[in-house]
Amino acid sequence: MNSLIGRILALDVGSVRIGLAVSDALGITAQGLETYTRSDEKKDLDSICLIAKQYSAYMLVVGLPLDQYGEIGTQAKKIIDFSKTLAEAVKIPIIFIDERLTTSISEKILISANMDRHKRKKHVDKLAAVTILQTYLDMSENTRQMQKSLNDFI
Repeated sequence: MNSLIGRILALDVGSVRIGLAVSDALGITAQGLETYTRSDEKKDLDSICLIAKQYSAYMLVVGLPLDQYGEIGTQAKKIIDFSKTLAEAVKIPIIFIDERLTTSISEKILISANMDRHKRKKHVDKLAAVTILQTYLDMSENTRQMQKSLNDFI
């Protein structure tokens, strides 16, 4: 990864909220940014494009909620459509990462930290985005290249 280019921005896209995380300049660790509350698609796209620009993002990593059999279902199709529109708006490539367990893992982490339900709701999507991004960053270079190839089919 070239730290002179910028950072990687990760999204956990939901119907109501979008969790955002960004890599450090070296592409080693993921940090949570915010949980964005969705309004309409244009505002959502504009807001995320602004964040991508602020961090000089050169790639988007988006969590894809595959079904229990690893297939693309209705929600995953919505996220693919939104993400492709976002990629065109922000003009950077997208990598999709299987995120089936990230929200439940994030929820368990926040519960174990004794965070109350109201606060958890504010942070779970951001933490899921961190998990999605860290999963991508931890992949070997060969696995990343294979992941990019698989994404060409989506």
